[in-house]
Amino acid sequence: MKRTKPFYLQNRFFYACIAIIVLFVLSFIFPRGFAIVKLLVLLLVALTLLDTIVLFAAKNGVIGRRVLPEKFSNGDENPIHIIINNYYTFNVNITIIDEIPEQFQVRDFNIKRQLEASSTSEIEYRLRPVERGEYHFGKLNIYVTSVFGLIARRFTYNDKAMVPTYPSFMQLRKYDLLAISNNLHQYGIKKIRKIGHTMEFEQIKDYVLGDDLRTINWKATAKRNQLMVNQFQDEKSQPIYSIIDKGRVMKMPFDRLTLLDYAINASLVISNVALKKQDKAGILAFSKKVENIVVAEKRTSQMNLILETLYNVNTDFFESDYSRLYADVKRNITHRSLMLLYTNFETLDGLHRQLPYLKGIAKSHLLVVIFFKNTELNHIITEKAETVQQAYDKVIAEKFAFEKRLIVNELQKYGIQSILTSPQNLTIDTINKYLEIKARGLL
Repeated sequence: MKRTKPFYLQNRFFYACIAIIVLFVLSFIFPRGFAIVKLLVLLLVALTLLDTIVLFAAKNGVIGRRVLPEKFSNGDENPIHIIINNYYTFNVNITIIDEIPEQFQVRDFNIKRQLEASSTSEIEYRLRPVERGEYHFGKLNIYVTSVFGLIARRFTYNDKAMVPTYPSFMQLRKYDLLAISNNLHQYGIKKIRKIGHTMEFEQIKDYVLGDDLRTINWKATAKRNQLMVNQFQDEKSQPIYSIIDKGRVMKMPFDRLTLLDYAINASLVISNVALKKQDKAGILAFSKKVENIVVAEKRTSQMNLILETLYNVNTDFFESDYSRLYADVKRNITHRSLMLLYTNFETLDGLHRQLPYLKGIAKSHLLVVIFFKNTELNHIITEKAETVQQAYDKVIAEKFAFEKRLIVNELQKYGIQSILTSPQNLTIDTINKYLEIKARGLL
C-alpha cells in the first residue's frame, strides 16, 4: 500500500546551484557575464518545475512489491525478488531502499536501476541469515528520477512482513541424491567399501556367474535342482539419533555462524538421509538438561517434526551436563542406536572429564563423537614467523591443533568412533560416516 509521495532535491540540483553561485561571484569581475548567469538561474528554475510536473503528473508512476520466500534457510543465500511496474511513458532511473531486517545490520542498502518506459522489471537480491528466528521486513522505498535528475519522487509501500529462518533446508536438496547413490567422492570424500554381508534377508534367486559362492542356499538348490543363492539387503529401520550439545563450547563462530547452528544444519540433513535409507531418525539436544527430544521414527511427518524442533532449539550456552545425557539415554533409548554426538573438545582435559559418560553410552550404542577443527589457527600455523611473539603464537597454535588429533586417538582407544572436521565440511563428513557405518554393518 502506498503511503506518501514526497519529493527530494537531488545532488545534481545542488551542483547546479553551486555552479551558479560561482558564476555570480565571477560576474563581479566580468560584469558582462551577469546577464548570462541570470538566464541560467531562470533555466534551472524552469527545469526544476518541469521535472516536478513530469514526475508528479502520473498518480501511479511506479508500483513495486516485494516477493519473499515462505521461510529462510539459515546459513544460505536466500533470494528476494522486487517486482516493479513503470507506468511512466519515458525511461526513469530508480533507487530502491528496502528496509531489511535488523539482524543483517546493513545501513547502506540500495539498488540502482534504469527502467524502460511502460515496462515491468524484476530485481533480485540475496540475504544470508546466520541465526534462526523471526526476521521482520519494513517498508519498501523507491526513489524515481527523470532524465533531468534534479528531483526525486519517493514511492513508499507498506510491505511489512515476517519471514522465519529455519535450519538449512537448502542442503537437503543438495545432498539428497548424492547420499542415496553413495556418490559423495566428487566432493573429495573417499569411496565407501562394502565389507561382509548384512543379515536382513531379501530373496532367493537363481545363481549367476559372479555371485558369492558363500551365499548358496543348498536346500533351495536341492529342491530346484539348480544353484540358488540368498540375496541380502542393507538392514533398515535402525534408530539414528543426532545429539546436539548446546552448551557454551558450541558458541564459537565460524563464518558468522555458530558451531551450534552448523550442528543443527547437519542434523537436519543426516535425518533426511537416514529416512531416505529407510532408517528411523530422531534428535535430542542437551545442556543443563536434555530437551528438544524427537523419538526416532520412520513416518511421513517425521521431517517436519524434526525441522520444527530444530528451529526451536534455544540455549543460554551453559556448561553441558554429560551425566544427565548419559542417564536420559540409558533410561529412554533401549534399542541399540547410532548416536551422532555434535560437540566440541579443545583439550584432552576437557575430554577426560566427560569420557566416563561417553564410554557408558558407547557400551549400549554405537557412538560417534563429532567435534571441530579450529580453522582460525590454520592461518597462524602456515604464516611465517618474523618476530618472537609470532613464533610463540605459532607454537601455541600447533599445540592446540595437535591436541585435537590426540583427542581422536584417545576416543579410538576406548572404541568410540569420531569425526574431526571443519565446520564447512561437517555435513559431508557426517553423511559419509553414516554411509560407511551402514556399508560395514557396524550397527
